Amino acid sequence: MAIVTADSTLPTVQSYIDGRYFPSTSNKTFVAVYPATNRTICEVEQAGMAEVDAAVDAAQRGFAVWSAMPALERSRILLRAVAIIRERNDELAALDTLDTGKPIGETSTEDVVTGADVIEFYAGVAQTLHGDTIDFPGHGFARMKREPLGVCVGIGAWNYPIQIAMWKSALALACGNAMIFKPAEMTPLSAGVLAEIYTEAGLPDGVFNVLQGDGSVGQALVRHAGVAKVSLTGEVSTGKSVMADAAGTLKAVTLELGGKSPIVVFDDADVDSALNAALTNNFFSTGQVCSNGTRVFVQRGVYEQFLEPIAERVRALTVGDPFDPDTMIGPLVSAEHREKVMRYMQIAEASGARQIVGGDAVDPILAAGNFVLPAVYADCTDDMEFVTDEVFGPLMSVLPFDTEDEVVTRANATPYGLSAAVFSSDFARSNRVANALQAGSVWINDYGTLPASLPFGGYKQSGVGRENGANAIEHYTQVKMIYSSLVPVEKYM
Repeated sequence: MAIVTADSTLPTVQSYIDGRYFPSTSNKTFVAVYPATNRTICEVEQAGMAEVDAAVDAAQRGFAVWSAMPALERSRILLRAVAIIRERNDELAALDTLDTGKPIGETSTEDVVTGADVIEFYAGVAQTLHGDTIDFPGHGFARMKREPLGVCVGIGAWNYPIQIAMWKSALALACGNAMIFKPAEMTPLSAGVLAEIYTEAGLPDGVFNVLQGDGSVGQALVRHAGVAKVSLTGEVSTGKSVMADAAGTLKAVTLELGGKSPIVVFDDADVDSALNAALTNNFFSTGQVCSNGTRVFVQRGVYEQFLEPIAERVRALTVGDPFDPDTMIGPLVSAEHREKVMRYMQIAEASGARQIVGGDAVDPILAAGNFVLPAVYADCTDDMEFVTDEVFGPLMSVLPFDTEDEVVTRANATPYGLSAAVFSSDFARSNRVANALQAGSVWINDYGTLPASLPFGGYKQSGVGRENGANAIEHYTQVKMIYSSLVPVEKYM
């Protein structure tokens, strides 16, 4: 969104610093747009460098209070926030639907709900954080204590605004850190409301702050000497830039990036179940999900059986008003992103692959928005551009294969490694293939199930580190060793 001088009468969204909304000194705003109509929702104040410094200062003060608070009290505050979030579920869901164009049936039943689940999970984890003790009989003992890092920065993506804000803040806060969250420029609406909720729940001022703005705000935070850790969800290219900027101060970095994930369907699979998983994990959120299984490898014995119902099922998907509970496919997030996805649709149409469904004109009633119709292409090859690239839209490619070794090699032939799935009734083979697939999350006879207790993250260029699950605390804490001697120090020099 373009940055403009603030001179209109539109509603204005501000950053949230030190427990209150904070006016910007930049004298610049950008506009938030509803993707279903491309009409302007509001103006958002662009944070300036003064706000970046103010947020870091506030977070450092908040960290001093929060990190000294007993874990039980931190847990209680987080649980109060969960209760408020669940009470305001529909409000938060509506904001994300307005921001992203995602169907209200998704945001109200998935995005807010699963984000709250993660906060609840880490509210419990907060009380279990502990260190270790090692005895050295006759000499002394050492204890290893786990301490928070300090001020953490979370940089969100536009496809799951409120969920990502909750994922990142839950883990950081449970470990005793403070957080500055920068939502994606295209989806600024819900993060400030989450900050209000944390304040209402009793979170000390400065412990959770929101800075609105474009990539320059994120870069300033990543480079800031007062920040200890950065967690980004975004594109691979953005992740590389963040890692480079963080290197100047050797900040800890967690990156959850893109994917081009495979679904492998063997001849002995439950084909209906595999098809259900493939359709859901290609067209949910209009295909704007980093972990979607967009390369569907199907063994030749069930290849045509797999393809036969697809056209009818995809055409039955309701495309339309995101606030209609019956809508299943909403618009893409922006006109610019629609242009990118449509370019890949055209590449697919010209590729020589078999068009199963999609590519039709959008209903004229929807033409003002960023709508596209879901498409499926079969007989694809591994080198087709829409097969290799992360399209981030409702475009599914189906590829035939013959042998297990072949499909493992082909599935792994990508710079990404976020997610994968295997569908087979052969227990040994399904586990053998799951072990061989180079991905951070692999499902057997399922796809996308991800409760808060499970870690999520990628191999290769799909990311660094993990989010969620108990082992993710390693990314938000540091270990201090304290050695206690039981004997005097002997004279040596």
